Amino acid sequence: MHNTIDFKKPVADILKEHPELQEILVDLGFKPLANPAMVNTVGKVTSLKAGSTLAHIPIEKIRETLIMHGYDIEE
Repeated sequence: MHNTIDFKKPVADILKEHPELQEILVDLGFKPLANPAMVNTVGKVTSLKAGSTLAHIPIEKIRETLIMHGYDIEE
């Protein structure tokens, strides 16, 4: 499994490649990602980087959490 997450890709694409991340991201505060309709609409046009700004979640917190779960980060 390729465990690199690109913060510039749309969230929907990231979750398609890594569906196990949905729960991690929801726990981080991306509550709308628990709703499949949100993933399939807003998630298709919003990157993880942009989503962090919209949700007021520091990008560093996301980066640290994903690294802790064994992912590499690409920005």
